[in-house]
Amino acid sequence: MDRFFLKFFGAFIFVFVLDQLIKSFFLNGFDWNSSCISLNFTLNKGVAFSMFAFLGENLKYIQVVLIGAVLGYIFWKRESLREYALALGLLMGGGISNLLDRFLHGGVVDYVYWHCGFDFAIFNFADVMIDLGVLLILIHSFRKEKHERNLK
Repeated sequence: MDRFFLKFFGAFIFVFVLDQLIKSFFLNGFDWNSSCISLNFTLNKGVAFSMFAFLGENLKYIQVVLIGAVLGYIFWKRESLREYALALGLLMGGGISNLLDRFLHGGVVDYVYWHCGFDFAIFNFADVMIDLGVLLILIHSFRKEKHERNLK
């Protein structure tokens, strides 16, 4: 198996398994509070900042189509997978873990609530990995673009 497949699947499995394991603690009643951060179970029926919650059950099927399209694209365009294997593994691991929550629990299991100085959206490990994956893609794209300009 190619190294980029191993990198993709390694990141995918790591994020997916760790996220589901962490969420199981909160589903079983874990709760912790401090003056800045609270770790409490919350079920998010929308996406980021609870947007699109009005779509109800339809949201998970829309996400199945979107994630399926992205997976289809990255395996069809193998050079994208080769170039962004780690980032795409993080993205897909987090995305599919959150999608599984929608089917198992009726919404995404969120638990990290920042409330020190300002209130922030409640999020989870998968959300952080999705953001990290996007950040890695952006950094790589900007570096690649800069390198290509320097070659001209």
